[in-house]
Amino acid sequence: MRKTFKDYLPVTLKGMAMGAADVVPGVSGGTIAFISGIYEELISTISGVNFSLITTWKEKGFKAMWQQLNGPFILALFLGILISVFSLMRIANYLLENHPVLIWSFFFGLVLASIWYVGKQIPKWNFKIVLALLIGAGVAFYIVSLPPMAANDSNLFIFFSGAIAICAMILPGISGAFILVLLGAYKRITEAASDFDFQTLGIFAIGAVIGLLSFSKILKWLFVHYSSITLAVLTGFIAGSLNKIWPWKHVLQTEMYGDKEVVLKEASVLPWNFDGQPQTLYAILLMLAGFILILGLEIFASKSSENSNATN
Repeated sequence: MRKTFKDYLPVTLKGMAMGAADVVPGVSGGTIAFISGIYEELISTISGVNFSLITTWKEKGFKAMWQQLNGPFILALFLGILISVFSLMRIANYLLENHPVLIWSFFFGLVLASIWYVGKQIPKWNFKIVLALLIGAGVAFYIVSLPPMAANDSNLFIFFSGAIAICAMILPGISGAFILVLLGAYKRITEAASDFDFQTLGIFAIGAVIGLLSFSKILKWLFVHYSSITLAVLTGFIAGSLNKIWPWKHVLQTEMYGDKEVVLKEASVLPWNFDGQPQTLYAILLMLAGFILILGLEIFASKSSENSNATN
C-alpha cells in the first residue's frame, strides 16, 4: 500500500521531537527515536546508504533509487528535525536558563519511562541480558561523569569529533552536544557556526557522515544478530544517563564558550538540598507528566498497530 503525505506527518512530528532533544545538552535524540518507535527503521535506512544507490539510479531511474533509500521517511524525519532546531532552540534555551528544574524534571520523566518502554521490547530476560544492561548503564554513567578534555584545533581532531558526536546522537541516552563538550570541540564548532566558517563545518560534517554511515551498519548488524542483548545495552545507556538529567544539581564548574555559559562539572543533590527556589511540587508533577506522556504514546501506538492489523 502506497503511503501518503498524511502517513509521513507523524514521522515529521517525531523528527521535531528529536530535534528538540538534540538542542538540549544531556538529552539524546536517539532516545526520542527509540520511544517513538522509529529507531530501528532509522538505523536500517541510514545503513542502507551505499554505492548501490548510484547503480540503481543509473539503471532504473531516480524514483527507484528514492524508494530503495526510503527517501520519504528520511525527508520527513530530517524536515522535522530542522524545523525543531531552528524554531525551538530559543524556547529550549529560554526554559533551560529561566526554569531549569522544571524543564529537566519533564525530561527526566520522559527518559525514566523510556527505560521501561525499551526494556519491555526484550522478549525474555536472563543473566546475559541483565549483565548487558548493567554494562550499558555503567558505560553511560562513566561517560556523563567524565571531565572535559583540553581543546584541540587540528582538522583531524574536528573530523573525529564529528564522527564520535554523531554516533552519540543516535545512541539512546547519550547526548551528542555533551560529547562535544567532553572532547573540547564544542567551542570550536559553535564558533564556526556563528562565524560561517564553512571549512571547519565541512570537515566536521564529513566526519559526521562517515561516522553515521559506519556506526549505523554496526547497529543494524547487532539488531539482526543480537537483538535482545543490543536492546538491553541500549536500555542500560538510557538508565546510566539519568544522573546527567537529574533536575536538582549544584553547579561546580562552568566555562564561557563565546557568549554561552556551559556547565563542565556539577553534582546531583536531593530537592530539599537544592539552592534557590525548589519548585518541588511543580517539578514532580512535570516529571509525572513526562512519564505519563510516554505511557500514553505507547498505548496509542499499540492501538494503532492493532487497528492496522485488523484492517489488513
